[in-house]
Amino acid sequence: MQRVVILGCSGTGKSTLARKVGTRLNLPVIHLDSLFWEANWTESDLDVFRAKVKAALASGRWVTDGNYVTKTADLRYAQADAILWLDQPVWLRILRILRRTVIGLGRTRADMAQGCVERIDLNFFVFLKWTRDFDHETRPRIQAALSERFPEKAVTHLRGDAEIAAWLAGLPSP
Repeated sequence: MQRVVILGCSGTGKSTLARKVGTRLNLPVIHLDSLFWEANWTESDLDVFRAKVKAALASGRWVTDGNYVTKTADLRYAQADAILWLDQPVWLRILRILRRTVIGLGRTRADMAQGCVERIDLNFFVFLKWTRDFDHETRPRIQAALSERFPEKAVTHLRGDAEIAAWLAGLPSP
């Protein structure tokens, strides 16, 4: 396994699993949020974002976390050896987002672009609503896009921390 895509809603543990997979398989970890966002939570130009993703994937060995299906599916999914979808209950996703935001308030997370500091403002509450509604609004669009464009690709659904840990335990030790 040399190319791993990790999908799911915010707060499901994508970045955490990506780091663990990267360590276990000695793969570079590509956090798509760090490539997409510019300082002050400004969205990148699509062409700039895609160029960053292409450059990051150039080694041919990687683990990516983040969705961005409509923007980067052709770059990542076609090459992927494994596609993982992390599912967690809504309450846990929101709790994790609240925790990481409060703990990191005023700072930039390691898996985020420089200048994107954790803050609680109106956009934060919009983001929590997006997280709450993800399973009914965003998830079906991502699944449809994957099914239409990459029907041959199997997606492994990992539901909850126990299934994630069991999958990770099945990988070779570093």
